[in-house]
Amino acid sequence: SAASDVYKRQPSIEREIRNQLTETAEAGAIKVFGKNLEQLLLQPPITGHVVLGWDPAFRTGCKLAVVDPTGKVLDTTVIYPTAPQNKVEEAKTVLKKLISKYHITLISLGNGTASRESEQVIVDMLKEVPTKVQYVITNEAGASVYSASKLATEEFPNFDVGQRSAASIARRLQDPLAELVKIDPKAIGVGQYQHDMNQKRLGEALGGVVENCVNSVAVDLNTASPSLLSYVAGINKTVSKNIITYREENGKFNTRKELLKVPKLGAKAFEQCAGFLRITDGDNVLDNTSVHPESYKAAAQLLKHMGYTEQDVQDGTVADLKQRLSKENTHKLAEELGIGEITLKDIADSIIKKGRDPREELPQPVLRSDILSMEDLKPDMVLTGTVRNVIDFGAFVDIGVHQDGLVH
Repeated sequence: SAASDVYKRQPSIEREIRNQLTETAEAGAIKVFGKNLEQLLLQPPITGHVVLGWDPAFRTGCKLAVVDPTGKVLDTTVIYPTAPQNKVEEAKTVLKKLISKYHITLISLGNGTASRESEQVIVDMLKEVPTKVQYVITNEAGASVYSASKLATEEFPNFDVGQRSAASIARRLQDPLAELVKIDPKAIGVGQYQHDMNQKRLGEALGGVVENCVNSVAVDLNTASPSLLSYVAGINKTVSKNIITYREENGKFNTRKELLKVPKLGAKAFEQCAGFLRITDGDNVLDNTSVHPESYKAAAQLLKHMGYTEQDVQDGTVADLKQRLSKENTHKLAEELGIGEITLKDIADSIIKKGRDPREELPQPVLRSDILSMEDLKPDMVLTGTVRNVIDFGAFVDIGVHQDGLVH
């Protein structure tokens, strides 16, 4: 009876078990959150298009921003094709003018309020234009957070919140990673129960995911924004700003070694960050690979030994390097070059993949030029969709009707 009395009067066991369960659930949720964030950040970029970013809305009108292939905003405007104004014909005229003036080939439509109604306008309009224009529904989670942030104000001082949001929705297609790193990972809208979690642990875990993604993709030293650079190993916010300032004052970087002239970027930081930064069309072709500067000598000797020149690497005619290497005694060759066997294989891989983006192997976003409304759906239809979120009990898939469908 003493034991049962103690058990009834001491709820600490219950508290302990509850705490354990909560911690386990939290760790699981953070893991799911991280995985979703990683998949979102590593979406393949759609390059070479002039994109029209479309931030849909009802009362305040749809904000549009035209963005060139490098991400520069060329034009912004507002149209009112949705309720209560319903100026559909006027909106179509504006759109057709923009398409012919800037040769727009892709429309990036945010999936927020009035997205369905805007999509209807786009589909009707695309039937009336002579050129081929496609559209994509883009997840706009976090766009409003970004457009009201200090960073967006610095980037677009003369734009209002809607214009910044439309520009962000356009750029999310061109380079999802570079655009999404500007937003606090918690505001990107993946995962579940995020507000019930330990915010510090969640923040640390998601920061780690972003860092991991940025470093696995690598960053173009001559085009990267300060927010993207600050996630590169060895570079903090101050150093990333110094890199930008140096780039603005001295023009583009021609070699990775030039980084050592940047204030506050010492030899140790250079050692950490150099392998994750790329320079296209620089003085040294190896600057556009993941070969670290400390292995340049070995890489050059390897090329010479295999009968290649740096020009071959530049032209991309080294695809059979792996094949030739398999016929060699790699152990002996590695010893001659003064490196390990694994490093030798890594260098060969990096040379073959010069300038290649690891995201290229992933499936491209679904480009649409047709539409379905909820009423058009019939049992047994097979549709292609975009997975928007994965959680413990299933996946939410966008099939082009306003609500995401749940696949259990």
